Amino acid sequence: MTDDVRYVNPRTQEIWPIETPLWRAPDDGGYVNLSMGPGITPDEIDGGQHSLWRYRAGLRLPGPPLRSLGEGWTPLLDSAWDDVPVRMKAEFMMPSGSFKDRGVAVMLTYLKQCGISDILEDSSGNAGASVATYGAALGFDCRIFTPATAPAAKRHQMAAMGADVVPVPGTRDDVETAALAEAEKRFYAGHNYQPFFLEGTKTLAFEIWEQLGFEVPDHIVTPLGQGSNVMGSYIGFEELRRRGVIDRVPRVHGVQAVNAAPYYAAYAAGSDEPVPIDAAPTIADGIASTKPVRLKEVLDSIRLTDGKCIAVTEEEIVTALRQFTRRGHFIEPTCAAAGAGLSKLIAEGTVKPGETTVVVMTGSGLKAVDRIASALGLAS
Repeated sequence: MTDDVRYVNPRTQEIWPIETPLWRAPDDGGYVNLSMGPGITPDEIDGGQHSLWRYRAGLRLPGPPLRSLGEGWTPLLDSAWDDVPVRMKAEFMMPSGSFKDRGVAVMLTYLKQCGISDILEDSSGNAGASVATYGAALGFDCRIFTPATAPAAKRHQMAAMGADVVPVPGTRDDVETAALAEAEKRFYAGHNYQPFFLEGTKTLAFEIWEQLGFEVPDHIVTPLGQGSNVMGSYIGFEELRRRGVIDRVPRVHGVQAVNAAPYYAAYAAGSDEPVPIDAAPTIADGIASTKPVRLKEVLDSIRLTDGKCIAVTEEEIVTALRQFTRRGHFIEPTCAAAGAGLSKLIAEGTVKPGETTVVVMTGSGLKAVDRIASALGLAS
């Protein structure tokens, strides 16, 4: 289903066909999006596929799936948070251990179908691990730039899958700068830029809708780094609404760490433009980026759904991490930010007991065992 899909420059409205892969606009060099997709109806779902490929009819790819490792179709678990019933979406239970597998599986399938064989990525950890995983499965030559301070488990995971891992001193933004300098030598499959990543991420919305009996939740609460789960949730539910199978879109809430909160700063200022922040290290390393890519689109996804952007402290993240683990969820600190944000949403009355709230658990704690042990004061 590719006849009506185009790359779109949201700043100039120029369009390009998807036959030639892009990660930036030829006219102004900025990021590109995809045109809005057709959504999917219940009878178009392939129930024989226990992966995100059950939604193949709603994905705009040049050809059929090439290989699945079992990405998607993650459990939606009954739980409670601060005495309020909620659902926990266990996205960390994917092949590479994080939600990034949704977007990467679709993005790399697309690039493979377009004849790309050598790819470049930059990542604080989870996206790089996912690209390395699917790069190995689909036969790519992968080079991944990552912070020198990224958790060793994530760097080792990338290397074990055969990726050329390049540690870069400095901040997460320094890593991106170094990768972009290398982008002339091989295709930049940056998950924050190449929009087929969002094409895969939107299946989160399709899946929640199906698992709730084709009903729409009231709230989605997710950690917010560069905003792929925020945008993916909005895109997926909006496609369903336009298709006519739902009549509303849930409120989408994004949670940042106070120490690295550029989206929150712009949201609080009522702006669509970057607002200067004083960044500091955060235990939530997966959302530590301070240079927004799709600032306007991410904030639109929140504002158009009457959602909220929230910032939480390091102490609040650690408290939430302990709360997750005491419920049997061994997730990484980045994911715990969502729980900290949910506590604020409940306390202020935005999330109410009688509503359906889905919390996105993004990454496995196995990727950050040492940091978790330190944060929770566990004996070595």
